[in-house]
Amino acid sequence: MNRSEKVLVLGGTGLVGSSIKKKLEERGYKNVLAPKRNELDLFSQKSVDKYFKQHNPNHVIDAAARVGGIHANDNYRADFIHHNLIIQDNLFKASFENDVDKFLFLGSSCIYPRLCQQPIKEEYLLTGPLEETNEPYAIAKIAGLKVAENYNRQYNKNYFSVMPTNLYGENDNFHPENSHVIPGIVNRMFEAKKNKHPKFEAWGSGNPFREFLYVEDLAEACIFLMELDKKLPYWINIGTGQEISIKDLTHLIAKIMGYEGEIVFDTSKKDGTPRKLLDVTKLHSLGWKHKVSLEEGLRKVITHYLSLNT
Repeated sequence: MNRSEKVLVLGGTGLVGSSIKKKLEERGYKNVLAPKRNELDLFSQKSVDKYFKQHNPNHVIDAAARVGGIHANDNYRADFIHHNLIIQDNLFKASFENDVDKFLFLGSSCIYPRLCQQPIKEEYLLTGPLEETNEPYAIAKIAGLKVAENYNRQYNKNYFSVMPTNLYGENDNFHPENSHVIPGIVNRMFEAKKNKHPKFEAWGSGNPFREFLYVEDLAEACIFLMELDKKLPYWINIGTGQEISIKDLTHLIAKIMGYEGEIVFDTSKKDGTPRKLLDVTKLHSLGWKHKVSLEEGLRKVITHYLSLNT
């Protein structure tokens, strides 16, 4: 992948896509395409085919997806599987028919079994039942991963997938219910502090452990892999290899935000997978490691959020 070629980033206004677009441009890529929804309807094969024929991208990075936290995944199950299958299938078909050189598919660490051996190696895929709360989303992502793999096996294409751990960043969705864990806590804790609530109610027991990666680190990793001049494994984990309990995460966010009330945990809310730590040995062996620590990344995100809301 050289810097004069056309790189199409799907989902370019979302958390991941916007970071990848920004990093590509910072690295000197002159032809980065990041169409908005009014320019490209990813639910329409006709619209996708027309766009590919018109713009003829050399490389595709598919960061377009319907995403959300436990609440959203569990309550909009049909939407999560149906929407994601349509988007990715339309893009794979158009990429193949228009002879795209490299295709990077963004998966998710939730593809792995719920009670998977830790840390999670790539080969543990499909070795056990999935987490029930996000099973539809995980199945869609597994399908995308397998589509990429089998285009390679049948047609000798250069498609590969990355499985990022839990992500966070400034351009996240901070909805109080439908967001991922970090932006959800930040939003609700901001409201608790602003309204001087003596207690903050966190969702779940606080006992599960999670790994978190700052989204700009993910963007750097994706570009690093796209620029490697060799065939890659069918899918690669991207993470930090470090984890924290939700309880400790909540207290860390409170410290950074200056919230001094009592933190209590609502155990009537679902916890999700007990533990989900990725093995990043393959990624490290290729020469990439994350740069931004969790506390540093949280401070960046919280500072940005407060600048928009105070």
